[in-house]
Amino acid sequence: MTAAPASPPEDTPLSPALSGAVPLADWGLIRARGADAVTFLQGQLTNELASAGATQARLAGYCSPKGRLLASFVAWQASGAEDWLLACSADVLPPTLKRLSMFVMRAQCKLSQADDVALWGLVGAAAQQWLGTDLAAPAWGVSRVKDAQVVRLPDVDGTVRCLWAGPADQAPAQLPALSPQAWQVLEVRSGVARIVAATSEAFVPQMVNFELVGGVNFKKGCYPGQEVVARSQYRGTLKRRGALLATQAPMQAGQEIFLASEPEQPAGQIALAASADGQGWEAFAEVKRAALAGELHLGSAQGPALQVRALPYAVPQDEA
Repeated sequence: MTAAPASPPEDTPLSPALSGAVPLADWGLIRARGADAVTFLQGQLTNELASAGATQARLAGYCSPKGRLLASFVAWQASGAEDWLLACSADVLPPTLKRLSMFVMRAQCKLSQADDVALWGLVGAAAQQWLGTDLAAPAWGVSRVKDAQVVRLPDVDGTVRCLWAGPADQAPAQLPALSPQAWQVLEVRSGVARIVAATSEAFVPQMVNFELVGGVNFKKGCYPGQEVVARSQYRGTLKRRGALLATQAPMQAGQEIFLASEPEQPAGQIALAASADGQGWEAFAEVKRAALAGELHLGSAQGPALQVRALPYAVPQDEA
């Protein structure tokens, strides 16, 4: 563990009553439609989609030939086996859509930005009551409510989360308003990286624990960067991992992290960050595993001290 800051931020508990809905303005949707949609996506993404069917979503990455994540997706069937939606960060959507489109070639698959679909984040009991469906299903399950799809995300500290994607006139606007900051804190604490413009091409999937949260299938076959990702997995020397960090100072994706004893080079990089309701800032970051036992600082070796928090899932300890 790192040395604690002089006045360390308290671990801000989530309110058990945290409940409501928020339009996800910093997310966007790509639609893949056609007879070859699944086949095309299978050859481009880190996860296997063919077996997902209509009842499961998949977390997946899109990598460069060097195995670095250009974007990350939550992907699921929309209206059938030939119609898929891929939710990603809005700021990486245009370049990602352009790049993917370059490789469609003769495949019967049309890619487009799904501007006709509204995307909301739903949280807690109010969401479950409004949906009229059981949200106790495992993470990444997909249910259908009227003309919308509801994707169950991993819980955070016992708080239910899901994505709602559907027509704007059916959106859950009447639910209690959830602040974007509250949703972002949940996203950070989940330990599931969403690649944004500031971190595009910064991480091999394992650097942000992507395979630990179901984002990589090592048996699915080839995709861009597959050899690098596989080599990182099986050579047994994963020197960087995702970690949860906290401090009182503002943080943002792309900021570098430094170890006090090694001021000349960064020890990691922020992947996602959020303000915890005036109680400091929290981040999910890529960090050198060896550095987690030292004093970590934001921005420089003299910057604000960072405190390491526990992840909601286990990280293998015998791989470094």
